Amino acid sequence: MTEPLLKIENVAVDFKTVTGTVQAVRGVSYQVARGETLAVVGESGSGKSVTARAIMSMLAENARVGGDTKIWFEGQEISNFSELQMQSIRGNRISMIFQEPLTSLNPIYRVGEQVAEIIQVHRPMSKKAARDETLRLFREVQLPSPEARLDQYPHEMSGGQRQRVMIAMALANKPDLLIADEPTTALDVTVQAEILSLLKSLQQSHNMAVILITHDLTVVEKTSDRVVVMRYGEVVEQGITREVFENPQHAYTKHLLASEPKGHPDPLPDAAPPLMTAQKMRVSFKLAQGGFFNRKYTDLIAVNDISATVRRGETLGIVGESGSGKTTLGMAMVRLLKANAGHITFDGDRIDHLTRHEMRPYRTKIQVVFQDPFSSLNPRMIIRQILEEGLIVNGIGTSAKDREDMIAKALFDVQMPFDAMQRFPHEFSGGQRQRLAIARALVLRPKFILLDEPTSALDLSIQAQIIELLRDLRAKHDLSYMFISHDLKVVKALCHNVIVMQHGNVIETGLTQHVLDHPQTDYTRRLVNAAFNVLA
Repeated sequence: MTEPLLKIENVAVDFKTVTGTVQAVRGVSYQVARGETLAVVGESGSGKSVTARAIMSMLAENARVGGDTKIWFEGQEISNFSELQMQSIRGNRISMIFQEPLTSLNPIYRVGEQVAEIIQVHRPMSKKAARDETLRLFREVQLPSPEARLDQYPHEMSGGQRQRVMIAMALANKPDLLIADEPTTALDVTVQAEILSLLKSLQQSHNMAVILITHDLTVVEKTSDRVVVMRYGEVVEQGITREVFENPQHAYTKHLLASEPKGHPDPLPDAAPPLMTAQKMRVSFKLAQGGFFNRKYTDLIAVNDISATVRRGETLGIVGESGSGKTTLGMAMVRLLKANAGHITFDGDRIDHLTRHEMRPYRTKIQVVFQDPFSSLNPRMIIRQILEEGLIVNGIGTSAKDREDMIAKALFDVQMPFDAMQRFPHEFSGGQRQRLAIARALVLRPKFILLDEPTSALDLSIQAQIIELLRDLRAKHDLSYMFISHDLKVVKALCHNVIVMQHGNVIETGLTQHVLDHPQTDYTRRLVNAAFNVLA
């Protein structure tokens, strides 16, 4: 057995809150050797990130570390190090990449300055030398046009580019251990594959140890040597990744592995008539460039002459990378975005020319479930008010009691308790909030629901529950879905047909099974390869 680079024993972390003490981490022990990748998996709230922050001594002020907690780094106990002592290790010997680079990078400083500052803090050198070293790091992390990126601000870069800057920052002082906390969760599958491949090659060239915190089991299986499974602040299972995946011992590990999106949608009858049809849809936006006196406008074509049909009972998947026009197409079809051209037919009626007032009767039949339920549910209203609002506006229900019965039925359909009516959105988990967002759409008894990335922010097991729920609701209420996603595994499990988009154009379309199993274009092949093979 190789001597561990990092070893933690009985790590316990409590948080003091206004409602009492929360036990976030309870007696966690694991170790990682130099050059090894250790994956830490589990649902949100399992204590993965809190344990990592305890290692880095970067916990919040209301956190209390247990007295039996022991952390060794290169054989030296660092559990009781002062802040000054930890500064010699943190960022120098142990580095961390955070989940959302846009919130981790300072928006008012250029990215080159931010990386150079990290270098100068730990390695005294001139500004020019630090800038040269930053440029070298940008080349090492394969940032496109590295010289130009030095003087850019974080908001001027894509998500993948910002994540590469964060990796450069973490590698600036050649750490022995890199902790990557959900480094690819918010990224497209193709960018995710690039980032993971980059981390693997950098790990090998620097002989680093990596602790990879994630809830994506495909990533774990393809990239890690060993895996630690956490739940409710405790380690329930750990071991060699291949052995854990092939022969899981704990019921929770078996549950996680069974949560990977599986199966296929129920067959669609050949005679199913069209419900929503769009022909030659075109959406463009005017972009302003230049200053006040020399401003120029250019047209960005977000949706370029696209036609799509959703039949009764069908789930149509729309896939593609960020910026491909998926959401713009969906929003234009349901008339929440103005299209420049195109014909839209719903249930036999032409609706593309209707005014806002004339669209009112169709709003109950056409509903939308957004990606982030926390931002789409009014935080000042209880759930009953949120669900009842649409009923009142559209004159549905003869009395308050009648509307309450409708709300109760919608909550029952999404498997939420009756008493959820009296609670606020912040009192629910992410998965529960998504169920409530679906209930808000269902209560109006729609025929068609546009689902915009409804599972992307959810843990794997919660994601599986939502997929099963959507399947059941479609069959029970004869619903039709347009399902926008960049997760091809979910699309494969849920969608009858799929449209693949890139830069506002349809690249490929057809039966989901056929398109994903036998992609005809390089772009679709790249998406499929990134989704199902990660590093292959």
